Amino acid sequence: MSHFIKSSIFQTIQLHCNMNIQEIKTIRLQDFLASLGHTPIKQQGNKLWYLSPFRTEHHASYKVNTNLNQWYDFGSGEHGDIIDLVCILQHCSIAEAMKHLSSASNISPVSSYTLATPSFSFGGTSIPAASPAHHMELVSVKPITHPKLLQYLAERGLKMSDVCEKKSDVFSFLWEISYKTSDKTFFALGFANDAGGWELRNPYFKGCMAPKSISTIKGKDGQRLQIFEGFMDFLSWRKLHPETEPDSIVLNSLALLPKVIPLITSYTSIECFLDNDEAGRKAFDQLKRLCPHIIDGSVRYQAHKDLNEWLVAQSKLKEKQPLLPSTKRGIRR
Repeated sequence: MSHFIKSSIFQTIQLHCNMNIQEIKTIRLQDFLASLGHTPIKQQGNKLWYLSPFRTEHHASYKVNTNLNQWYDFGSGEHGDIIDLVCILQHCSIAEAMKHLSSASNISPVSSYTLATPSFSFGGTSIPAASPAHHMELVSVKPITHPKLLQYLAERGLKMSDVCEKKSDVFSFLWEISYKTSDKTFFALGFANDAGGWELRNPYFKGCMAPKSISTIKGKDGQRLQIFEGFMDFLSWRKLHPETEPDSIVLNSLALLPKVIPLITSYTSIECFLDNDEAGRKAFDQLKRLCPHIIDGSVRYQAHKDLNEWLVAQSKLKEKQPLLPSTKRGIRR
Protein backbone atom coordinates (compact mmCIF):
# COMPACT_ATOMS: atom_id res chain seq x y z
CA MET A 1 0.00 0.00 0.00
CA SER A 2 1.45 3.40 -0.96
CA HIS A 3 2.42 5.90 1.75
CA PHE A 4 -0.05 8.43 0.34
CA ILE A 5 -3.03 6.03 0.46
CA LYS A 6 -2.08 4.79 3.92
CA SER A 7 -1.75 8.36 5.23
CA SER A 8 -5.16 9.25 3.79
CA ILE A 9 -6.76 6.27 5.53
CA PHE A 10 -5.11 7.25 8.82
CA GLN A 11 -6.45 10.81 8.56
CA THR A 12 -9.95 9.53 7.85
CA ILE A 13 -10.22 7.00 10.66
CA GLN A 14 -8.15 8.44 13.49
CA LEU A 15 -11.09 10.69 14.40
CA HIS A 16 -12.95 7.53 15.49
CA CYS A 17 -10.11 6.21 17.68
CA ASN A 18 -9.22 6.98 21.27
CA MET A 19 -5.61 7.58 20.17
CA ASN A 20 -4.27 9.37 17.11
CA ILE A 21 -1.84 7.78 14.68
CA GLN A 22 1.20 9.34 16.33
CA GLU A 23 0.19 7.96 19.74
CA ILE A 24 -0.54 4.50 18.30
CA LYS A 25 2.88 4.37 16.66
CA THR A 26 4.55 5.09 20.00
CA ILE A 27 3.32 1.72 21.31
CA ARG A 28 6.48 -0.32 21.38
CA LEU A 29 6.39 -3.50 19.33
CA GLN A 30 8.14 -5.44 22.10
CA ASP A 31 5.42 -4.39 24.57
CA PHE A 32 2.64 -5.39 22.19
CA LEU A 33 4.27 -8.75 21.47
CA ALA A 34 4.75 -9.32 25.19
CA SER A 35 1.04 -8.68 25.79
CA LEU A 36 0.37 -11.55 23.37
CA GLY A 37 2.77 -13.85 25.19
CA HIS A 38 5.72 -13.54 22.77
CA THR A 39 9.15 -13.06 24.33
CA PRO A 40 12.44 -12.59 22.45
CA ILE A 41 14.74 -15.56 21.96
CA LYS A 42 17.86 -13.42 21.69
CA GLN A 43 18.96 -9.80 21.63
CA GLN A 44 21.61 -8.18 19.45
CA GLY A 45 21.97 -4.52 20.37
CA ASN A 46 18.75 -2.78 19.37
CA LYS A 47 17.44 -5.91 17.60
CA LEU A 48 15.16 -8.43 19.30
CA TRP A 49 14.68 -11.86 17.67
CA TYR A 50 11.47 -13.86 18.10
CA LEU A 51 9.92 -17.06 16.89
CA SER A 52 7.57 -15.72 14.24
CA PRO A 53 4.06 -14.93 15.54
CA PHE A 54 2.74 -15.92 12.08
CA ARG A 55 3.69 -19.62 12.09
CA THR A 56 5.30 -22.46 14.01
CA GLU A 57 9.08 -22.54 13.63
CA HIS A 58 12.22 -23.86 15.34
CA HIS A 59 14.56 -20.89 14.80
CA ALA A 60 13.86 -17.21 15.39
CA SER A 61 13.29 -15.42 12.07
CA TYR A 62 11.25 -12.45 13.25
CA LYS A 63 13.25 -9.30 14.01
CA VAL A 64 12.15 -6.15 15.85
CA ASN A 65 14.29 -3.02 15.56
CA THR A 66 13.57 -1.25 18.84
CA ASN A 67 15.06 2.06 17.64
CA LEU A 68 12.84 2.26 14.56
CA ASN A 69 9.90 0.37 16.14
CA GLN A 70 9.71 -1.70 12.95
CA TRP A 71 9.59 -5.46 12.37
CA TYR A 72 10.79 -7.77 9.62
CA ASP A 73 9.81 -11.41 9.10
CA PHE A 74 12.60 -13.21 7.25
CA GLY A 75 10.41 -16.25 6.64
CA SER A 76 7.80 -14.40 4.58
CA GLY A 77 9.57 -11.14 3.66
CA GLU A 78 6.75 -9.14 5.28
CA HIS A 79 7.63 -6.07 7.32
CA GLY A 80 6.11 -2.93 8.75
CA ASP A 81 5.00 -1.13 11.89
CA ILE A 82 2.67 -2.10 14.71
CA ILE A 83 -0.45 -1.39 12.62
CA ASP A 84 0.76 -3.67 9.82
CA LEU A 85 1.43 -6.37 12.43
CA VAL A 86 -2.09 -6.20 13.87
CA CYS A 87 -3.61 -6.27 10.36
CA ILE A 88 -1.85 -9.57 9.68
CA LEU A 89 -2.43 -11.16 13.09
CA GLN A 90 -6.10 -10.19 13.29
CA HIS A 91 -6.85 -10.53 9.54
CA CYS A 92 -8.39 -7.08 9.70
CA SER A 93 -8.33 -3.71 7.96
CA ILE A 94 -6.16 -0.73 8.94
CA ALA A 95 -9.21 0.92 10.50
CA GLU A 96 -9.93 -2.15 12.63
CA ALA A 97 -6.27 -2.45 13.62
CA MET A 98 -6.15 1.16 14.78
CA LYS A 99 -9.35 0.65 16.74
CA HIS A 100 -7.88 -2.44 18.42
CA LEU A 101 -4.69 -0.62 19.36
CA SER A 102 -6.34 2.60 20.50
CA SER A 103 -8.73 0.66 22.75
CA ALA A 104 -6.29 -1.94 24.09
CA SER A 105 -5.60 -1.52 27.79
CA ASN A 106 -3.43 -4.61 28.23
CA ILE A 107 -0.30 -3.18 26.55
CA SER A 108 2.01 -1.99 29.28
CA PRO A 109 5.67 -0.91 28.96
CA VAL A 110 8.27 -3.60 29.61
CA SER A 111 11.38 -2.36 31.34
CA SER A 112 13.45 -5.53 30.93
CA TYR A 113 13.34 -8.94 29.29
CA THR A 114 14.22 -12.41 30.30
CA LEU A 115 15.01 -14.21 27.06
CA ALA A 116 12.68 -17.11 26.45
CA THR A 117 13.96 -20.66 26.79
CA PRO A 118 12.05 -23.78 25.76
CA SER A 119 9.93 -25.13 28.60
CA PHE A 120 8.81 -28.31 26.83
CA SER A 121 8.91 -29.74 23.34
CA PHE A 122 6.73 -31.93 21.13
CA GLY A 123 8.36 -33.54 18.12
CA GLY A 124 11.19 -31.02 18.13
CA THR A 125 8.87 -27.99 18.19
CA SER A 126 9.76 -25.85 21.16
CA ILE A 127 7.15 -23.87 23.05
CA PRO A 128 8.75 -20.80 24.65
CA ALA A 129 8.41 -20.47 28.40
CA ALA A 130 6.74 -17.34 29.70
CA SER A 131 9.12 -14.62 30.77
CA PRO A 132 9.13 -14.05 34.55
CA ALA A 133 8.63 -10.36 33.78
CA HIS A 134 5.22 -11.24 32.31
CA HIS A 135 4.09 -13.96 34.67
CA MET A 136 0.30 -14.33 34.75
CA GLU A 137 -1.35 -14.82 38.10
CA LEU A 138 -4.85 -16.29 38.12
CA VAL A 139 -7.19 -14.11 40.19
CA SER A 140 -10.64 -15.64 39.66
CA VAL A 141 -12.71 -18.02 37.53
CA LYS A 142 -16.45 -17.44 37.24
CA PRO A 143 -19.37 -17.71 34.79
CA ILE A 144 -19.30 -15.11 32.01
CA THR A 145 -21.13 -11.92 32.96
CA HIS A 146 -18.99 -9.08 31.65
CA PRO A 147 -20.85 -7.22 28.86
CA LYS A 148 -17.68 -6.78 26.77
CA LEU A 149 -17.01 -10.51 26.74
CA LEU A 150 -20.63 -11.32 25.91
CA GLN A 151 -20.53 -8.78 23.10
CA TYR A 152 -17.28 -10.27 21.79
CA LEU A 153 -18.83 -13.74 21.73
CA ALA A 154 -21.93 -12.41 19.96
CA GLU A 155 -19.66 -10.86 17.32
CA ARG A 156 -18.14 -14.32 16.86
CA GLY A 157 -21.61 -15.79 16.27
CA LEU A 158 -22.02 -17.18 19.81
CA LYS A 159 -24.91 -15.58 21.66
CA MET A 160 -26.17 -16.09 25.19
CA SER A 161 -29.71 -16.10 23.80
CA ASP A 162 -28.93 -19.43 22.11
CA VAL A 163 -28.24 -20.92 25.54
CA CYS A 164 -31.38 -19.42 27.05
CA GLU A 165 -33.40 -20.98 24.24
CA LYS A 166 -31.56 -24.29 24.83
CA LYS A 167 -30.14 -24.24 21.30
CA SER A 168 -26.52 -24.53 22.39
CA ASP A 169 -24.26 -25.54 25.28
CA VAL A 170 -21.19 -23.53 24.22
CA PHE A 171 -21.14 -21.44 27.41
CA SER A 172 -20.62 -24.57 29.50
CA PHE A 173 -17.06 -24.71 28.11
CA LEU A 174 -16.17 -21.06 28.75
CA TRP A 175 -15.39 -19.04 31.86
CA GLU A 176 -14.64 -15.44 32.71
CA ILE A 177 -11.02 -15.34 33.83
CA SER A 178 -9.45 -12.50 35.80
CA TYR A 179 -5.67 -12.52 35.84
CA LYS A 180 -2.89 -10.24 36.95
CA THR A 181 0.31 -9.39 35.08
CA SER A 182 2.75 -6.50 35.57
CA ASP A 183 0.68 -5.46 38.63
CA LYS A 184 -2.40 -4.90 36.47
CA THR A 185 -5.59 -6.98 36.44
CA PHE A 186 -7.27 -8.01 33.19
CA PHE A 187 -10.17 -10.20 32.18
CA ALA A 188 -10.70 -12.59 29.29
CA LEU A 189 -12.63 -15.62 28.13
CA GLY A 190 -11.04 -18.80 29.42
CA PHE A 191 -11.08 -22.24 27.79
CA ALA A 192 -9.44 -24.95 29.89
CA ASN A 193 -6.75 -27.25 28.54
CA ASP A 194 -5.74 -30.72 29.75
CA ALA A 195 -2.69 -29.50 31.68
CA GLY A 196 -4.60 -27.09 33.90
CA GLY A 197 -3.81 -24.00 31.83
CA TRP A 198 -6.18 -21.64 30.08
CA GLU A 199 -6.56 -20.41 26.52
CA LEU A 200 -7.43 -16.71 26.87
CA ARG A 201 -9.33 -14.45 24.49
CA ASN A 202 -10.81 -10.98 24.57
CA PRO A 203 -11.30 -8.43 21.78
CA TYR A 204 -7.68 -7.27 22.07
CA PHE A 205 -5.76 -10.26 23.37
CA LYS A 206 -5.10 -13.82 22.28
CA GLY A 207 -2.85 -15.83 24.53
CA CYS A 208 -2.46 -18.59 27.06
CA MET A 209 -1.99 -18.94 30.79
CA ALA A 210 0.59 -21.69 31.17
CA PRO A 211 0.90 -24.58 31.03
CA LYS A 212 0.04 -24.89 27.34
CA SER A 213 -1.66 -28.08 26.15
CA ILE A 214 -4.44 -29.54 24.05
CA SER A 215 -8.04 -29.80 25.27
CA THR A 216 -9.94 -33.09 25.06
CA ILE A 217 -13.73 -33.31 25.36
CA LYS A 218 -15.37 -36.69 25.75
CA GLY A 219 -18.56 -37.37 23.79
CA LYS A 220 -20.98 -40.26 23.75
CA ASP A 221 -19.47 -41.97 20.71
CA GLY A 222 -15.97 -43.18 21.55
CA GLN A 223 -15.38 -44.48 18.02
CA ARG A 224 -15.57 -41.08 16.32
CA LEU A 225 -13.27 -38.09 16.80
CA GLN A 226 -13.29 -34.47 15.66
CA ILE A 227 -10.10 -32.37 15.74
CA PHE A 228 -10.27 -28.56 15.87
CA GLU A 229 -7.44 -26.05 15.56
CA GLY A 230 -8.86 -23.52 18.02
CA PHE A 231 -11.60 -23.47 20.63
CA MET A 232 -13.68 -20.90 18.72
CA ASP A 233 -13.98 -23.46 15.93
CA PHE A 234 -14.98 -26.15 18.43
CA LEU A 235 -17.62 -23.88 19.96
CA SER A 236 -18.89 -22.94 16.50
CA TRP A 237 -19.42 -26.62 15.72
CA ARG A 238 -21.21 -27.14 19.03
CA LYS A 239 -23.57 -24.30 18.19
CA LEU A 240 -24.24 -25.69 14.73
CA HIS A 241 -24.58 -29.26 16.00
CA PRO A 242 -25.67 -29.22 19.67
CA GLU A 243 -26.56 -32.90 19.43
CA THR A 244 -22.98 -33.82 18.45
CA GLU A 245 -21.80 -37.18 19.81
CA PRO A 246 -18.10 -37.71 18.88
CA ASP A 247 -15.09 -37.09 21.11
CA SER A 248 -13.31 -33.81 20.39
CA ILE A 249 -9.73 -32.57 20.58
CA VAL A 250 -8.86 -28.87 20.39
CA LEU A 251 -5.21 -28.37 19.46
CA ASN A 252 -4.98 -24.80 20.80
CA SER A 253 -1.84 -24.52 18.63
CA LEU A 254 -0.60 -26.42 15.60
CA ALA A 255 2.69 -26.75 17.48
CA LEU A 256 0.91 -29.30 19.68
CA LEU A 257 -0.10 -31.51 16.76
CA PRO A 258 2.42 -34.27 17.68
CA LYS A 259 0.73 -34.58 21.07
CA VAL A 260 -2.53 -35.84 19.55
CA ILE A 261 -0.99 -38.52 17.33
CA PRO A 262 -0.86 -41.24 20.02
CA LEU A 263 -4.47 -40.44 20.97
CA ILE A 264 -6.16 -40.85 17.58
CA THR A 265 -5.07 -44.29 16.38
CA SER A 266 -7.96 -46.13 18.03
CA TYR A 267 -10.73 -44.10 16.36
CA THR A 268 -12.54 -45.60 13.37
CA SER A 269 -13.76 -42.19 12.15
CA ILE A 270 -11.83 -38.90 12.35
CA GLU A 271 -12.79 -35.52 10.91
CA CYS A 272 -10.39 -32.59 11.03
CA PHE A 273 -11.39 -28.90 11.14
CA LEU A 274 -8.19 -26.91 10.62
CA ASP A 275 -7.68 -23.45 9.15
CA ASN A 276 -7.78 -22.96 5.38
CA ASP A 277 -4.19 -21.73 5.18
CA GLU A 278 -0.82 -23.23 4.37
CA ALA A 279 -0.10 -24.23 7.97
CA GLY A 280 -3.51 -25.90 8.31
CA ARG A 281 -3.08 -27.82 5.06
CA LYS A 282 0.39 -29.03 6.05
CA ALA A 283 -0.91 -30.18 9.42
CA PHE A 284 -3.76 -32.10 7.79
CA ASP A 285 -1.37 -33.74 5.32
CA GLN A 286 0.77 -34.87 8.24
CA LEU A 287 -2.25 -36.45 9.94
CA LYS A 288 -3.41 -37.99 6.66
CA ARG A 289 -0.11 -39.82 6.26
CA LEU A 290 -0.52 -41.33 9.72
CA CYS A 291 -4.27 -41.95 9.51
CA PRO A 292 -5.32 -42.46 5.87
CA HIS A 293 -9.01 -42.62 6.81
CA ILE A 294 -9.06 -39.10 8.27
CA ILE A 295 -11.57 -36.70 6.63
CA ASP A 296 -10.81 -33.06 5.77
CA GLY A 297 -13.70 -31.13 7.31
CA SER A 298 -12.38 -27.78 6.04
CA VAL A 299 -14.15 -28.38 2.71
CA ARG A 300 -17.32 -27.37 4.55
CA TYR A 301 -15.99 -23.79 4.87
CA GLN A 302 -13.52 -23.69 1.96
CA ALA A 303 -14.32 -20.06 1.11
CA HIS A 304 -13.43 -18.93 4.63
CA LYS A 305 -10.35 -18.98 6.86
CA ASP A 306 -11.88 -21.22 9.50
CA LEU A 307 -15.14 -22.62 10.82
CA ASN A 308 -15.83 -19.66 13.09
CA GLU A 309 -15.37 -17.19 10.25
CA TRP A 310 -17.91 -19.20 8.24
CA LEU A 311 -20.34 -19.10 11.20
CA VAL A 312 -19.97 -15.32 11.51
CA ALA A 313 -20.59 -14.90 7.77
CA GLN A 314 -23.72 -17.07 7.96
CA SER A 315 -24.99 -15.12 10.97
CA LYS A 316 -24.60 -11.82 9.09
CA LEU A 317 -26.46 -13.25 6.10
CA LYS A 318 -29.38 -14.26 8.29
CA GLU A 319 -29.50 -10.80 9.87
CA LYS A 320 -29.75 -9.21 6.42
CA GLN A 321 -32.58 -11.43 5.23
CA PRO A 322 -35.80 -9.38 5.13
CA LEU A 323 -38.74 -10.69 7.02
CA LEU A 324 -41.69 -11.72 4.89
CA PRO A 325 -44.50 -9.18 5.31
CA SER A 326 -47.52 -10.49 7.13
CA THR A 327 -50.67 -10.89 5.02
CA LYS A 328 -53.85 -9.53 6.52
CA ARG A 329 -56.99 -10.88 4.97
CA GLY A 330 -59.72 -8.30 4.60
CA ILE A 331 -63.33 -8.86 5.58
CA ARG A 332 -65.29 -10.15 2.65
CA ARG A 333 -68.26 -7.91 1.99
